[in-house]
Amino acid sequence: MGRRSKLYRFFEMVPALISIGAVALLVVLSLINPVLAAIYMLVIASTVLVKAAVTAYHMIKGRRHVTTAEHINWHHYLADLEQPHALDTSVTGNRFNEAHHENMQRLAQNPSAYPKPSEVYNAVIVATYNEPYEVLRDTLQTVADTTYDNQRLYVVLAYEERGGEATEETAQRLRREFAATFRSFDIVKHPKDLPNEVVGKGGNITYAGRWLAAKLAKEGVPHENVIVTTLDSDNRPHRMYFDHVTYEFIVHEERKRLSYQPVSLFLNNIWDVPAPMRVVATGNSFWNIICTVRPHMLRNFASHAQPLDALVEMDFWSTRTIVEDGHQYWRSYFHFRGDYDVVPIFVPIYQDAVLSSTYLKTLKAQFIQLRRWAYGASDVPYVATRVLVPKHRRMAPFWPGFSRLVRLLDGHVTLACIPVLVAFGGWVPWFVNPEAIYDVAANQLPEVLGLLQRIAMIGLVIMVFLSYKMLPPRPARYKRRRNLWMILQWVIMPLTALAYSSTAAYYSQTRLLLGKYLDTFDVTEKATAVTVEQEKARRRKLQKLRLTIKK
Repeated sequence: MGRRSKLYRFFEMVPALISIGAVALLVVLSLINPVLAAIYMLVIASTVLVKAAVTAYHMIKGRRHVTTAEHINWHHYLADLEQPHALDTSVTGNRFNEAHHENMQRLAQNPSAYPKPSEVYNAVIVATYNEPYEVLRDTLQTVADTTYDNQRLYVVLAYEERGGEATEETAQRLRREFAATFRSFDIVKHPKDLPNEVVGKGGNITYAGRWLAAKLAKEGVPHENVIVTTLDSDNRPHRMYFDHVTYEFIVHEERKRLSYQPVSLFLNNIWDVPAPMRVVATGNSFWNIICTVRPHMLRNFASHAQPLDALVEMDFWSTRTIVEDGHQYWRSYFHFRGDYDVVPIFVPIYQDAVLSSTYLKTLKAQFIQLRRWAYGASDVPYVATRVLVPKHRRMAPFWPGFSRLVRLLDGHVTLACIPVLVAFGGWVPWFVNPEAIYDVAANQLPEVLGLLQRIAMIGLVIMVFLSYKMLPPRPARYKRRRNLWMILQWVIMPLTALAYSSTAAYYSQTRLLLGKYLDTFDVTEKATAVTVEQEKARRRKLQKLRLTIKK
């Protein structure tokens, strides 16, 4: 939205130009000299191999941290902060115990510098468009069932006017059910067609956030003592999530310049979704786990928390983009002139993998979701035009900002072109240059690349093992053979990388290249196993009716 400068427009085109150029360069080098093409592919393959090794290491490390954090009594840790005192007992156990001892000693030296748990409130904004009552009820019930004191929870259901009468009825029904569950439970309707807004989640939660800030101001609740978590309609926080995020909020001094990112795990319905969706969802879950142990990679994603005073100062989230979560990191980073970080919350918020009413609709919905995520490439010009400018116009220190820009660009380019190059790059010289058959390097390239791919498969084996350990209990409606399919599904991972990740990235980047912007948030359908079975039953009944009519 809005008019773009020539510099901004140029950087919108950069991700696609590099992603397309990376593949085109291989073709050009193959025509010029197959040896150059072989060297180019070996450099790419070696880089992928190194990244795979680093990823496997952080995958194991991150999973260990998450598992440990899930068994920490964060409710007890938080209670300790009410009257901080130096602990005399020796530190044993894990990194979280050690950090807690250090925090207690630091807070005991100057307790007035830190808010007490009894002074802090949590607010939750649950965004919905047209999701079923059952999905929203389960989410709200999960929030109610956490170990955190519900009387310190302000919960807002942010729903869309464009959702129609059904959404209105669902919101009113939920208000009646949960009215007495929390300190406050309110429903806030986001009007449609407000100026300066794209059709998306950002406008909805921003409207609810402004309403919440006004409500708390009237009640005399200091904004600096409120942490706001945004949840999608299918998000189920870990039972100690609010204790954990409140703990981290208190022990960090520069809390206004921090946001708090839980681990998003797409496991709610993992047993119910088709195999391609399971592979995509599990891969995304592990990427989120990996980011928790790589602070320089951690960004706001999906559900995240931020202090209310910071949100008010920034006017909440962007209403002009369909990727408000990742964009919020950059808005915060430049608002605070580079003095901003994301703190990992190691307990999960569980989410749904993509599931629609039919198999074909599910396949389509998965692509639409990944297309929206890949549209995060639209942040490249936003960052570049705030970093790659003269010093007097720069909004953050150059080198830290530049390194973040490079990582942002690398992530989107890698997502697009690496699956294509790894899958087909070894054969390109043969197809485009007849002379390649006489070149030793070009002849051996497919074999060498195959060897490197087999070595990189070690990381996939680790992922398969860890993903199986991470699965929730198998529902009774599935037989044991379902366990086997949860392992065999990984043979289609190369296909999902090409058909979904790479294609979605190229699609979104090409739209930016051509100036055909995505300005509508395509809501991912939140079907359940029950609604899918109901749809199947309806279709079977309809089919029988048709056969009867024909007879």
